[in-house]
Amino acid sequence: MDQQQPEQYLTEHLTELRKRILITLGTFLVALCAAFLYVEPLYQRLTRDVEGQLQLLGPTDVIWVYFMIAGVIAIAVTMPIAGFQVWRFVAPGLSTLERRTSLAYIPAIGILFIMGLAFGYFVIYPMVLSFLNSLSDNFITAYTAEKYFRFMIHMTVPFGVLFEMPVVIMFLTSLGILNPLRLAKMRKIAYLLLTITAVTITPPDIVSDILVIVPLFLLYEISVGLSRIVYNKRIAKMELLSE
Repeated sequence: MDQQQPEQYLTEHLTELRKRILITLGTFLVALCAAFLYVEPLYQRLTRDVEGQLQLLGPTDVIWVYFMIAGVIAIAVTMPIAGFQVWRFVAPGLSTLERRTSLAYIPAIGILFIMGLAFGYFVIYPMVLSFLNSLSDNFITAYTAEKYFRFMIHMTVPFGVLFEMPVVIMFLTSLGILNPLRLAKMRKIAYLLLTITAVTITPPDIVSDILVIVPLFLLYEISVGLSRIVYNKRIAKMELLSE
């Protein structure tokens, strides 16, 4: 009987994990289908600054382009749902205080992801595209739709992920995994990693690097500040409950 209990617990655990993954995937597929219905007007809006029309090299290219656009929209919609499913999965192992605190972060997941996409689209993407166009003055420029939107996604989606840093750090702080002191000690390493990321995805000039590095550093410092607030509140509540 003692041997069966761990196996039963593991089976229940895996069943619950499968359920959360299926809900997340189902949400993504529904959002993808819904976004695909409205993808053509969005395509027109995203290409309004392009001179002429983008080229297609095959009859199925347009489908892939539309799916790429709809996929980004579906990811943005799915992010908070995925966060909620993760919370539901780990909630049984959390205290009442940890469950309430961590649940409050879920709405911020979608908001920060959209903010990151906006930063990439309105700041990074036009800056990098302008720089690359300046290098192609001696060439005939003819963009294909697939490569154009693949480039756009590469310049925007990573920032959507990076902008999740504050809510991830707050969540881990609320669980006691991170604290502001540890984050302060990790500052040099974090700055180095963020600098490498910024230099990798921007044109090779100091102005572009600074325009990306400064917001990323600021995002990290905001995360440390928020972690400090969460940490102090967590300590205060634990002291109150222990009285």
